[in-house]
Amino acid sequence: MTDKGHILVVDDERSMREFLEIFFQREGYRVSTAPGVDEAEVCLENDEVDIVITDMQMPKRGGLDLLSAARDISPDTAVVVITAYASTDSAIAAMREGAYDYITKPFKVDEIRLVVDKALEKKQLALENQLLKSQLQSHTGHPSIIGHSRGIREVFELISQVAETRASVLIFGESGTGKELVARALHDQSDRIDESFVGLNCGAIPENLLESELFGHEKGAFTGAVGEKKGLFEVADGGTLFLDEIAELSLALQVKLLRAIQEKTIRRVGGTADIAVDVRLLSATNRDLEAAVAEGQFRNDLFYRLNVIQISIPALRERREDIPPLLRHFLTKLSAEAGRDITSVSEEAMKKIMVYDYPGNVRELENIVERAVALSRSDQVQVEALPPNVLDTRTSAGQPLIPAEGVKLEGLLDDYERSLISEALRLSGGVKKEAARLLGVSFRSFRYRLEKLEMESANLRRGNEDPLRD
Repeated sequence: MTDKGHILVVDDERSMREFLEIFFQREGYRVSTAPGVDEAEVCLENDEVDIVITDMQMPKRGGLDLLSAARDISPDTAVVVITAYASTDSAIAAMREGAYDYITKPFKVDEIRLVVDKALEKKQLALENQLLKSQLQSHTGHPSIIGHSRGIREVFELISQVAETRASVLIFGESGTGKELVARALHDQSDRIDESFVGLNCGAIPENLLESELFGHEKGAFTGAVGEKKGLFEVADGGTLFLDEIAELSLALQVKLLRAIQEKTIRRVGGTADIAVDVRLLSATNRDLEAAVAEGQFRNDLFYRLNVIQISIPALRERREDIPPLLRHFLTKLSAEAGRDITSVSEEAMKKIMVYDYPGNVRELENIVERAVALSRSDQVQVEALPPNVLDTRTSAGQPLIPAEGVKLEGLLDDYERSLISEALRLSGGVKKEAARLLGVSFRSFRYRLEKLEMESANLRRGNEDPLRD
């Protein structure tokens, strides 16, 4: 019979150990036994145990002692406690110490079989979720952010470097690049992950309400203030406050925000008491704040308080290598939501998607895919399902639009080459000779290009390239 998992039975009664050993071996489990806690500890240290079944009352050291030892030696092992004493106190104590469940003697074999099967199922599900999260983390740097271009890897590197600090971070990026995703990644990788993440778009709230939204108000502070209200600084106390479009704050509110940052206290509208707050502040903008400072539209002292660490998110047109994985992600997600089974994109449509300029960045790509899913008549997105602006010949490979600030040609070509190689390997199932054929190059040329790109990636991971380079 297939080995379903490893069970360790711990009981000072030999007959009970033998009974459970025979029973669970017949159920397909590998079973070890121990007459006491000392022997059980040796087993936990030397072997991988999925589930411990232990008697509560044993000479010298009992079930609670084993629970404590298992938590230290093998925290992923589930512990099921058996007790002859149907005492609520002992059951609560066992559960408080981390037991998965408890059984009282006399018990039915179906009862203990069900408890053990469910414990194993829960453990395996937790391990699968942990593995999936780890895989996503290693691929993208954060499960919510998709991409493997050089530019986005630099963002991941900065996130990992500063997430656990208390420093304020200013996130720059065009509209639609994913500034809030970066803010959430900073929060999720910090020691504040178990506390609140609170976000506010400063440009979406009327100026006369924004102060109350940030700092709260007392009853009667203004018309309509029928009760006291906590502001977002108080709501985020102990956690992270993310202020998007920070450049939209009025100069008067900038003064109050600066005071909150410096003093680590806030005062509600209409209030007189200072309220202490512990908040990690993240902010974002799509505007040039240094230019706004020079023009007198943004306070210089507040800018330097916010800009302790700066993370710049590249526009999608600057990381075209990330378009194929983003496209696959949105296609899978949106076709499932629409109840469709659209699994691929035609070659002609892919060409148009790859060369489009994306002024709306990742958010625009998602909208394009959503439209294509709604209009597609088969399981493949055809060029007819793309919006007119994507089909505009002015944005084709033959007539690229160069933005006013110019482009970094070598970096753009490198990213595009990496994108094509990545997509060819995906289409070929990882077979390099087939990928070379798809790209119309010799196998030797393909292997050289691939090794060069892998070497660049390895250098970046080792930190040989400055992630803050111009």
